[in-house]
Amino acid sequence: MTAQAPDGAPDSVPDPFPGLPPLIDQHCHGVLRGDLSAAEFESYLTESDRPAAAGTTFFDTQAGFAVRRWCPPLLGLAPHCAPGAYLARRRELGPAETRRLLLGGTGIGTYLVDTGLPGDLTGAHETAEAGGGTGHEIVRLETLAERVAAGVRAARTAGEETADAAAEVFAAGLADAVRDAARTAAGFKSVAAYRHGLALAPEPPTAADVVTAARVWLAAGSHRLADPVLLRHLMWLAVGTGRPLQLHTGFGDPDLRLHHADPALLTDFAHATAGTGTDLILLHCYPYHRQAAYLAHAFPHVYADVGLALGHTGPRAAAVLAGFLELAPFGKLLFSTDAYGLPELYTVGSAAFRTALAEVLTGWVRAGAWSAADADRVAALVAAGNARRVYGLSEGR
Repeated sequence: MTAQAPDGAPDSVPDPFPGLPPLIDQHCHGVLRGDLSAAEFESYLTESDRPAAAGTTFFDTQAGFAVRRWCPPLLGLAPHCAPGAYLARRRELGPAETRRLLLGGTGIGTYLVDTGLPGDLTGAHETAEAGGGTGHEIVRLETLAERVAAGVRAARTAGEETADAAAEVFAAGLADAVRDAARTAAGFKSVAAYRHGLALAPEPPTAADVVTAARVWLAAGSHRLADPVLLRHLMWLAVGTGRPLQLHTGFGDPDLRLHHADPALLTDFAHATAGTGTDLILLHCYPYHRQAAYLAHAFPHVYADVGLALGHTGPRAAAVLAGFLELAPFGKLLFSTDAYGLPELYTVGSAAFRTALAEVLTGWVRAGAWSAADADRVAALVAAGNARRVYGLSEGR
């Protein structure tokens, strides 16, 4: 039975758009299975990879305030309760029950989970099961390539391959791995923005260039794939499957160089992939969300994702969402949370989206710019309909 909050506080996220279908979270990650210390919990409230400044806390951020606004009622506490009281209640319930209560109150029905991050995280089906929904995998291309490379390096260590032969085996194995993954995955994702930046040559590399780059990378012994030729090759292998290709753009942790993640840098790639039958989904986008909206406006196969930034901008989420809606066609925007590690981030992401959507669209209806029927229809498209069409998901999946 879902815990009831005191003083009449709701036991689920309020729905300012009650006619919405179950949300499709088109980009998210698994949830940590174990208990967390207070410091560990706080580390997931930020994109920083460092502790909070001395004398400060990551609870004093828009994301931290959003957790305290939306999550306590789902665990039987009053909104805005103190962080210590919230974390104590979380420990009392345990990870599994906390996960069930928080995910169960999001209104998300379908989870498209990027499984490429390390750690003791729930997979696509386990995540979805906790929320009473359906899960599908998004395959991270760089992780897939690093897995193939590990096998090739192991064979070389055993004396089975020369450097040239190993590079050729890697290239062939990578193509097979992407093709095999496409049989079951909902789509692919590239984090080239982190590994090199988005200013990549737009055309596919030649087979000879791929083998040469593979030979150099394998010989260097680095686990992390950052070679621009191989990153491009991965993106084009994914394009060749016809599955949607998610591309990280904009906001992220300090491993990223933000100005190298401007989605406008993908303009030539968008030109090159036009007509291939593969859709490109620009993830996160903020603070370049207007550039992403332009690309979605200009190219039929380019879509923009409104996730991540909404949960980190709190009451300003409506302004960010309105920025997307200025130029992007309404059939080209997709909801996501980009939740990672904490089930709270699913709760916050879905609540921020619902409240921002209601604030923006009802405001336009009141101003006479939109009809109420059009607002309801567009809300349903962004919440689920667009993702269902792009990923080929049937009703109820």
